[in-house]
Amino acid sequence: MSHEVFSLDELARHLGRDRREIEKLANRGRLPGRRVGSSWVFHQAEVTRWLEQEMREYSNAELRSVERSQKSDEFCHLLPVSALMTVDTVQVPLEARNKRAVLECLIEVAGRSSSIWSPSDLLKAVQQREEIFATAYEGGVAIPHPRNPLPDAHSDSIIVFGRTYSGIPFGAPHGGLTDLFFLVLCRDSRAHLQIVARLGRMFQLPNFLDGLREQEDASSTYDYIVAADRLVAQQDGPH
Repeated sequence: MSHEVFSLDELARHLGRDRREIEKLANRGRLPGRRVGSSWVFHQAEVTRWLEQEMREYSNAELRSVERSQKSDEFCHLLPVSALMTVDTVQVPLEARNKRAVLECLIEVAGRSSSIWSPSDLLKAVQQREEIFATAYEGGVAIPHPRNPLPDAHSDSIIVFGRTYSGIPFGAPHGGLTDLFFLVLCRDSRAHLQIVARLGRMFQLPNFLDGLREQEDASSTYDYIVAADRLVAQQDGPH
């Protein structure tokens, strides 16, 4: 069921967290919401953007909790990243020397998939998201994506990975450079949050990002990402 607006109870269920905890965060101004009379109202788009930023500092256990609360019926729950990637959506190297060129190249790679209907709309949306707040993390990795899902622009969710040979300015904390890019195009917010949480857990694997840089072509890079996705799933035990 899709929501545009949540009540306090609905948001607690949506996030898989205790109602009292959510209310405390809202009362302290740490969670975007509005009081309407004696009740709280939360807009899904604002909550999604808030959670995206919060997840940058989450532990593996906290990210796992987000994953479990945001599971989408659209793709495999055990290996969500692998389910949305193919060798064809991996580009190594990514021939780009600035931020705009990176986004254009990633959308072009996404266009190899028959699921992309409107690459120009997707590119515009991804660029607008970067203007609002950069999607680069520490460690030289970024997760560009549209501000809101664009189900009319593509038929299936898809992940594109690209690596530039040298780091470029992409808005990372403390002025760090970025050379690893996961373009995430999901058709709904729950799927998006599940993917971002899983990627965050993969980024926390020992030496994952350094190992990603050592892969020489699309095939070995794809296999490396799938192996990391599987390793994270194994951390969760039997399903």
